[in-house]
Amino acid sequence: MQSIFGTDGIRGRFNEEITYSLAYKVGYALGSSLKKKNPILIGRDTRISGDILLQAITQGINESGKKFINLGICPTPAIPFLIRQESFSSGVMISASHNPPEYNGIKIFDHNGQKITKNFENKIQKIIEESKKNISIPTKVVSLKTNKDLMDTYIKSLIQTMGGESLSGLRIILDTCHGSATTCAKKIFQSLGADVKVINNSKNGLKINLNCGSTNLEPLKKALRESPADMGFSFDGDADRVIGIDSEGNVLDGDHILFLWGRELMEQKILTNNLLVSTQMANLGFEKSWNKIGGILYRTDVGDKYVHDAIKKKRAILGGEQSGHILSKINNFSGDGILTALQISKYCKKKNINLNDWLKSSFEPFTQKLTNIKLDFNINKLNPKNKILIDESIKNFQAAYSDNCRVYIRPSGTEPVIRVLVEAKNYKEVHSLSGEITNKLFLEIDKITK
Repeated sequence: MQSIFGTDGIRGRFNEEITYSLAYKVGYALGSSLKKKNPILIGRDTRISGDILLQAITQGINESGKKFINLGICPTPAIPFLIRQESFSSGVMISASHNPPEYNGIKIFDHNGQKITKNFENKIQKIIEESKKNISIPTKVVSLKTNKDLMDTYIKSLIQTMGGESLSGLRIILDTCHGSATTCAKKIFQSLGADVKVINNSKNGLKINLNCGSTNLEPLKKALRESPADMGFSFDGDADRVIGIDSEGNVLDGDHILFLWGRELMEQKILTNNLLVSTQMANLGFEKSWNKIGGILYRTDVGDKYVHDAIKKKRAILGGEQSGHILSKINNFSGDGILTALQISKYCKKKNINLNDWLKSSFEPFTQKLTNIKLDFNINKLNPKNKILIDESIKNFQAAYSDNCRVYIRPSGTEPVIRVLVEAKNYKEVHSLSGEITNKLFLEIDKITK
């Protein structure tokens, strides 16, 4: 059996890669693997399939002899925070993050609120493989009671990260993406005194991530043009990512967030070895500018778990991804889009600077072009010989370019695509190279797999 775990838990289209039966087996395997008798905390985003998968997982947990507590619709980072706060034995988040509504996923956390290790994944996989039981979707989906007190605890914890600082006088627009942020983002910003407008704020599992949120910034840019504000923040489906927009429509992505926040920590002399951790997707302009002011950028493979591992190993206190998934010491390195947005807002207020001017003091990004080569097969299911040939082709393309022009190619961990990133100072060079590399790589893959 091919591993069911990808770069961020289990993910796929509902009723295809992720079925009721699989979710039941995951719940059973998780419950059976835990020594602690404390309940398992479980939450979800707004997707229509979330309720069905919740029922399947909890049915499996019950069958294993363990208990659970249902948090209901919540941001992903609420799960690891509450695991640590309330000593749960484990936690599950049902979400496909930034993916479209037809996808869903299962993210599993251990008793420390960390995403489970590869060894734990293998243990769960083994139990699932040995299970001969297939469970079909029941005719009636039972609505499970949610624990609202726990959600209030999480909301209070975010407000407390502000250390008593107010956001009064700031006008902020939030795009909650019809997802998890709809549960609390508006309430948190308003309680801190901000003048808040919210768009895409209905809990709508059919619209989650569709033409909104951190993967599509146009609705937020339009809202900022129509209702002028100091800044805007756009979350993804489970609210662990955020992208900012200033009053002029300029984008504050994860690279800029790391640079600006990191520089503040550097000036306060609390940034370990002036080190930031990011991934291979981080902009080359970011890296060069960070080096220029005395910083070190350590790159990992793409995926927040790799960033997290490097942060722990290097004893860093800040890291993240260009996508807006930021990990900080404040909440034990759980990516939290709302927390990140609060910190950016707090710095603007404390420094008495608008986001537009603060962003101008950031780095000048190199032009990046990201192209997806769509595959009609799962690259991880190729025979080993073909997989090696494709990996070699990718390495050859990546090695062929200079210090001021970077090529990074990787298979997606969540979709049947290969992502080709080309970046350089020169716009024309980037677009020319991107087209050339993408076409050549596509032909090579086609030749290898035929």
